[in-house]
Amino acid sequence: MVNPVVGIIGGGQLGSLLSVAAKKINIKTVIISDNIDSPAKNFSDEFIFANYDDENKIKEFINKVDLVTFEFENIPYKTLNNINKTKKVLPNPEINRIVQNRLTEKDFLNKININTTNYVSVKNERELKSNNNLVPGIIKTCTMGYDGKGQYKVNSNKELDSLKLDFTKEFIFEKVINLKKEISIIITRFSKLQYEIYEPIENIHEDQILKYSKIPADISKSIQEKSKDWAIKISEELDYIGTLCVEYFIDKNDNLYVNEIAPRVHNSGHLTINSHNISQFENHIRAICGLEQIKIKKNFNAKMINLLGDNITAYRGKKFKDNEFFFDYLKKDIKKKRKMGHLTITEKC
Repeated sequence: MVNPVVGIIGGGQLGSLLSVAAKKINIKTVIISDNIDSPAKNFSDEFIFANYDDENKIKEFINKVDLVTFEFENIPYKTLNNINKTKKVLPNPEINRIVQNRLTEKDFLNKININTTNYVSVKNERELKSNNNLVPGIIKTCTMGYDGKGQYKVNSNKELDSLKLDFTKEFIFEKVINLKKEISIIITRFSKLQYEIYEPIENIHEDQILKYSKIPADISKSIQEKSKDWAIKISEELDYIGTLCVEYFIDKNDNLYVNEIAPRVHNSGHLTINSHNISQFENHIRAICGLEQIKIKKNFNAKMINLLGDNITAYRGKKFKDNEFFFDYLKKDIKKKRKMGHLTITEKC
């Protein structure tokens, strides 16, 4: 397929950056989003405003594109599966069935012998109270939720007893580890055992929202290799095509655990735009379109700062140094804790 048109479901900053990367290699993009003010409309070649269950608009969307991808994983499986019957969706919608649910995601990881923190499914108050051995822990909704939404930290049995949950939703209760560090691996898989993998990225969260990322990560050689090996194993088991992020915890004893899989480009990989010859976004477009796989090369070390809420205002109109790269997502409304942009600072390797 020569210069296919790529359809992207979702119009946030990841959709924007995918569109920019696609344009760089002469690939047109069509965004469909249920937010009429989606920032990606500023960067894509065409924009369609519609609910994701609007069959007529979905039909209009797929008639304009050659293949489809997405910028967030919480799209109804039915929508993705129906699209996939007409135009190929990459990564495959079946992968979303696993990772959209935190319980099935962790069951999948344990089944392939990859470590996670201890966890149980919680469907009612009795199950919640009978698992107080997981205190201190975090209770999360099994579906939806991101940037700390739908999560409840429980530090004591007293807090557990007083917690009131809406059990029309399913929850997972995870044991908190003695956390030393968080890292992520960004990997792009082109086909069987054909992939480009970036070095581990060290991440710092504030209020469960990513605030800082940097490479190189300050970790041991063994953690570096194991995190890469697990990312490869996960992508192969899923028969994944495109860019994937695996988020990890490291405890005080240097034990490694997978926290989550993100079946898409990821916030922690933003720095690859300026640190590498090929970014995570361009690699994703290359992989799903079946374009040439180019060996990645790190040109610079880098650190990235997420700009949340009204922090963005101090950066708009500011002069930057040659090694500073400011990205404004052009979101219409400034909201507290909302990701409004980011700044990447590069350094010599």
